[in-house]
Amino acid sequence: MKQVGTFYDVPGEYGYVLEGGNHGFESLSFILTETHPGAGPPLHTHGCEEAHVLLEGSARYIIGKRTFTVQAPYVVRIPASVPHTFMNTGDRVFRLIAVLPGQKISYTELGPNPLLKKNA
Repeated sequence: MKQVGTFYDVPGEYGYVLEGGNHGFESLSFILTETHPGAGPPLHTHGCEEAHVLLEGSARYIIGKRTFTVQAPYVVRIPASVPHTFMNTGDRVFRLIAVLPGQKISYTELGPNPLLKKNA
């Protein structure tokens, strides 16, 4: 059995999903992303809080009404049900680990990533 499922949201954003309930976790799920320079996921929400662990590179975030840039190593807290997205502001692909407290991952796409309009 394959451990993680894959997804491809938008150009430059690839990922892997592990819903914890399918692998014996009682309250953890994971999303692993590979984000290319100038790319990022659509604006979206999750039904639970989320932590992003950025191990290398830099990212610009929108979380609710806040917009800010971080440099790795950095952990970003995203509250439950708050619209959010990010964009790789560096010149290399980065890998991000998202940790969510639940056996399943809820995901509601709200629209395109507004950070990417600036680069179009």
